[in-house]
Amino acid sequence: MLPRAEKFPRAYRFTVTQRLVDAALDLQEALCEAQSQRAAPRLSALRRADAALNNLRLYLRLAWDWRWLTAGQYEHVSAMVVEIGRLLGGWLKQSTRQGG
Repeated sequence: MLPRAEKFPRAYRFTVTQRLVDAALDLQEALCEAQSQRAAPRLSALRRADAALNNLRLYLRLAWDWRWLTAGQYEHVSAMVVEIGRLLGGWLKQSTRQGG
């Protein structure tokens, strides 16, 4: 996704494009942090990851609406986001059950 975002219109590079990239990186960082934590800190990191994933979905929808992504690109990244969402939902559910 990041290399494709570099090709988005220059006028939006420091606004929408940067926020999309930030959301993707925030998601990655929160997941890495959650991996090394237990209990409440893990749950907190997973919730941050969930928020970042929601932001990423928003910016991807905007990129699609504004035709910055082809249908194939949007389909591919959407499938990846759905899978990440499923995994994240399972981790959140498991962490909540464990009293985190």
